[in-house]
Amino acid sequence: MSRSSYQILKGFCESSGKYGLSPIQMSDAEPIRKWRNEQISALRQSNPLSKADQATYFNSVIKPSFSAETPSQILLRFTYSDKLIGYGGLVHLNWSSLRGEVSFLLDTERTRNVNEYCNDLFIFLKLLKKCAFHKLCLNKISTYSYSHRAYHVDAIEKAGFTREGVLREDTQIDGKWVDAILASCLRSEFEKSE
Repeated sequence: MSRSSYQILKGFCESSGKYGLSPIQMSDAEPIRKWRNEQISALRQSNPLSKADQATYFNSVIKPSFSAETPSQILLRFTYSDKLIGYGGLVHLNWSSLRGEVSFLLDTERTRNVNEYCNDLFIFLKLLKKCAFHKLCLNKISTYSYSHRAYHVDAIEKAGFTREGVLREDTQIDGKWVDAILASCLRSEFEKSE
């Protein structure tokens, strides 16, 4: 039986105003590939993705994960007025410890306005926490962000994530060493803030 959505997220769809968060679709592969290639410096990706690379990844990794009882990652489409504006989700899921790492990438055009970007990220994280803590019953979600995007780190912290530490000079971006900032949100913290 072929599935077009995560069995573990059956019926999941969250919204806030005109924003929506729902399971990724196979048709999202190409816009995501384009954004990833345009924003490599914000990602843990070293080389551009070809169309063939992306198609292979979606068919061999994403599609089979739809039927997994405990997928290693859950990717979600982020929309505004039903138009795809970004994606993200939970990766490196550890089901025995009930934790996962947040992933987020916005349409490159929307990243050009820092205020709009921070608002979009804030809403994405608000909706993602509902998925992580209500639907998946995780205990902890964490973020890994590069310090050269201080506005991104600030938006994460404003969204209720607590800084846990800094990995000094963790990676090189455009020939300069940058730190990685680690932050997390616990289910208990989320429940208190509701």
